[in-house]
Amino acid sequence: MFWWRNEVRPGVSVAFTDVGAGNLALHVGDDPGDVEERRIRLEAAANPGGPRFQYMNQVHGNDVAVVTAYGPGPTADAMVSVAGAGPAQPLAVMVADCVPVVLLGESDSDDPVLAVAHAGRPGVAAAVVPATVEHMRRNGARAIEAWLGPSICGKCYEVPEDLRADVGRLAPASWSETSWGTPALDLPAAVRAQLADLGVVVRYSGGCTLENEALFSYRRDSRTGRFAGLVWTHDKL
Repeated sequence: MFWWRNEVRPGVSVAFTDVGAGNLALHVGDDPGDVEERRIRLEAAANPGGPRFQYMNQVHGNDVAVVTAYGPGPTADAMVSVAGAGPAQPLAVMVADCVPVVLLGESDSDDPVLAVAHAGRPGVAAAVVPATVEHMRRNGARAIEAWLGPSICGKCYEVPEDLRADVGRLAPASWSETSWGTPALDLPAAVRAQLADLGVVVRYSGGCTLENEALFSYRRDSRTGRFAGLVWTHDKL
């Protein structure tokens, strides 16, 4: 069910699911009832009895939503959650080749500031990850750290030369070449570079979705599901 899971700070965990958790997206033609059942099973496995994970309607943009409680998913490609009357709302981001970015910051009140971002090619070019960090800092976050889940790697993500040039002008670290010598984009490298420019430390960067059948990959099969990056608070283990 979990590709990677860790209590990254006392009382805060980050995880990335795999195909064992099943498709978690409502927009890929799957039965909504089946998707809901999978989400509930995932929540029980991650944090039994805890609040629900907030998902969003991802549109490959750079809008960031600030979430304080569970509800209808916002149309956005990033969310920031801060503690209010209760703990910070658990967050989820869905991908199948794009970079799932999970972020965590400290606040002056010692309550964590949580965030997730969906960094596909348009999102990397539109700087969705820097926008997310900016919103975290507006909400009091400092000492921000990041975890990058599995995504298609720079040796596998083949694109036309003009597209590589267009994205490369906006995110120079994205420029890459496939293992067979054609133009490519390295989205995780671009995200790591954007975070480094902002002083955000990357604690984990996952492997390639296309190369591993335990993960969903749109490039491998366009009729595929979506796995999730998750961040949540809980009792200290």
